[in-house]
Amino acid sequence: MQIFTKPNFNFIRWRWHAIALSLAVIVAGMGYMWSQGGMPLGIDFKGGTIIIVKFEKAVHEDAVRAALDGMPGEKVVQQYGAASANEILIRLPQAIEREEGGLLDRDVKAATAALQQSNLGKFEVIGTEVVGPVIGAQLQRKGVFATVFSILGITVYIAFRFRPSFAVGAIAATFHDILVTLAFLAFFGYDLSLNVVAAILTITGYSVNDTIVIFDRVRENFRSMRRDSLEHIVNTSVNQTLGRTIITAGATLLSVVALYVFGGEVLEGFAFTMIVGIISGTYSTVFIAAAIAIILSRQREQARVPASAASESAAGGSRKSKNGKTRAS
Repeated sequence: MQIFTKPNFNFIRWRWHAIALSLAVIVAGMGYMWSQGGMPLGIDFKGGTIIIVKFEKAVHEDAVRAALDGMPGEKVVQQYGAASANEILIRLPQAIEREEGGLLDRDVKAATAALQQSNLGKFEVIGTEVVGPVIGAQLQRKGVFATVFSILGITVYIAFRFRPSFAVGAIAATFHDILVTLAFLAFFGYDLSLNVVAAILTITGYSVNDTIVIFDRVRENFRSMRRDSLEHIVNTSVNQTLGRTIITAGATLLSVVALYVFGGEVLEGFAFTMIVGIISGTYSTVFIAAAIAIILSRQREQARVPASAASESAAGGSRKSKNGKTRAS
């Protein structure tokens, strides 16, 4: 499928504008998160309570969610097990207090009372589980380590396959996508959960894959366009892969939008993160990764020129001295 016929858009011309726009979004996002006391953490990271409720008759998730609206904090309601089992899993923020009878979960009592006051029929609590802050901290560290190690692996791969400046451009684009995504998550009030971390890891690989496609075309064009400038080669490569980029990103974006609309509350954070990440990843591949690669490559070439000129001057002086000695003899 061909969308464009020999496109010739000058993307590289707008690289400084794109970098300025990205910096503005990232700085605004970091400032907003700082003013809010950091990125809000979900139940997976800060601890919470899981309640499994079995109803006598089939109950929709939205009805259970509406019954719990009066309870404060983040709430996740989803079907548990087979649909015929009429079981619902409820995840609530942790609020535990000690009494004489032992460790009691106040939220379990509040959720049970809220469900009893609704018209959902008879039910029983068949299971509860408390995810403490220690487990949440472990999950948080593992999420950070997974992200860092994936980025390091990507860096090593691109540095070996392409020139080092391209690897730096790809990693800069990857960090750009992560920071922009976190900024929009903060703007729209989404918590950082395991689903969101999974989405961030997914868009990291997605963005790098798109970047590698363009860099691979740049490497091919270097062989046939050696006399052209690096800006022209990169811009030509971006235009040559533009149709593929739009088709891939568009198809993925449509799927994720459908997941966001019809996936329910459980997948909403994951789908929103993917939507922002796909748009940001496509944008950063064209503008950020290519721009950083060009800037670093140009600095490397400029550093080579004085060094080569100095070596030629030293070689010329050595030849002149040698010739002078010959004439003197």
